[in-house]
Amino acid sequence: MTPSASFIVLTIIGDDRPGLVGELAAAISANQGNWLESSMAHLAGKFAGIVKVGIAPQHAEKLQQALAQLNGLKITGELAQADARTTARRLKLSLVGHDRIGIVREVSKVLAEHAVNVENLETYTSSAPMSAETLFHANAELTAAANLDARALTSELERISNDLMVDITLDETIRS
Repeated sequence: MTPSASFIVLTIIGDDRPGLVGELAAAISANQGNWLESSMAHLAGKFAGIVKVGIAPQHAEKLQQALAQLNGLKITGELAQADARTTARRLKLSLVGHDRIGIVREVSKVLAEHAVNVENLETYTSSAPMSAETLFHANAELTAAANLDARALTSELERISNDLMVDITLDETIRS
């Protein structure tokens, strides 16, 4: 795809079943779409997915009509152009702490205050080995301005809770 290429970002939800991803892939390719990126999960018996499809603008409406015909799925699509990002530093965030209501809100507030963009976020809970208390885990891929003070960000995240362990690693490649 060229820099001015069009994309459709799809969100999909429905009852999980074998063959569902194949049906999506067939509809996309039959309508001149190119499956570029995706993230999918099985959550509480449901299939939930996000797919970025490269497509020529003249095929976008036909693809969306074909996707609407897939049984048992709610699919929404947003047309987008290639994003022109400013130069950014890539970061990886890993944190673990006792689970509680509001932890994602608190972490995301600190990230926003430091002008850090969340590009990918995966969270889960687990039982602590010794106490069986519920632990919250988050792994995120982030971007921020090249002049971000990563130490200040780490300190502020650690202030959220005494038990919150924060690991931020900088990928020194600058994205353009």
